[in-house]
Amino acid sequence: MSEQNCLVANDWVCGEYLRTRSQELVDATVQHIGITVVSVLIGVLIAFPLALLARHKRALAGPVLGLTTVFYSVPSLAMFSLLLPLFGLSVSLVVTGLVLYSLTILVRNILAGLQAVPEEAREAARCMGYGPLRLLWEVELPLALPALLAGVRIATVSTVALTTVGAIVDYGGLGTLILDGLDSDFKAQVLTASVLCVVLAILADLLLLGVQRWLTPWTRVAAAGRSARGTRIRKGDAASASAPVEPEKVA
Repeated sequence: MSEQNCLVANDWVCGEYLRTRSQELVDATVQHIGITVVSVLIGVLIAFPLALLARHKRALAGPVLGLTTVFYSVPSLAMFSLLLPLFGLSVSLVVTGLVLYSLTILVRNILAGLQAVPEEAREAARCMGYGPLRLLWEVELPLALPALLAGVRIATVSTVALTTVGAIVDYGGLGTLILDGLDSDFKAQVLTASVLCVVLAILADLLLLGVQRWLTPWTRVAAAGRSARGTRIRKGDAASASAPVEPEKVA
């Protein structure tokens, strides 16, 4: 009875809301995940060739990075308004806006990863007969993966949050529930959808972190090696400090 009363009392935490609106929450969560995944994947597919272009044509690096930064600086409501004549009130409007927002993060991280590849590695691959494409896919891209995946993690978490803005066109996933709850002063709905949005961001980041660690095992080996060397150095210093000091012999 008390659980039913929490809906009447409009409590922030209400188990009855979870029970009676579970399907609504599931549908909103699935839509939220779908929009996020599609937006990030399209963003990566666009950002990768842009980063390659910026690296090979240094004169274009400034304009490419500047343009993506301009996209990121446009307020979300203004962005959706500018895209509205092209896509109408559709999920494509939301996805396109989110893709444009993700580009500045993805392009910068991919470009930074490619630029950080040691020139010695490139030269060694060329001496072994690697062509440009093979050099990119088998040498440069694997070495750039840590920076690339770090950018994907940041873009994904950012997109999870920005997806809620799509509620203004009724394609905001959990954001739609948040907006409806605010309009109707439905506290349990606002809190539950907000918490789910935060949980999605955390889970997405942890999942991508696991993928990053799985795809780049050499980074763990290098970190373990540095830690072991640091431990040996500290032990050596401690042993030196604790060693007895012989008095100087007087000639």
